[in-house]
Amino acid sequence: MDDGDASALLSVARERAGMSQRELAKKARTAQSVVARIELGETSPSWSTLARLLKAAGFAISATLRRIHVDPQVLDDVPRILAMSPENRLREVAQISRFLSATRRV
Repeated sequence: MDDGDASALLSVARERAGMSQRELAKKARTAQSVVARIELGETSPSWSTLARLLKAAGFAISATLRRIHVDPQVLDDVPRILAMSPENRLREVAQISRFLSATRRV
């Protein structure tokens, strides 16, 4: 799970339950600052912590396992990039950044 997903998930669940961060924290037996840090994306909760907070808001969490497919062509450039010095990698990133900035203006 992505950290942003956890923060948004908790925030939405709390709001749908009509609870403040303080109320949710009290019901989940934790500090309001814990809820706030998770919702702000400042900390990534463990699965059990997230499940406990969501349960306190009246929701359950479940997971599914699905295979992701990576296009093999995406990886074709990896050996070339790994062979570069750190300085050359930074130069290439800067060139790509300039290129992308220029294309956004068009």
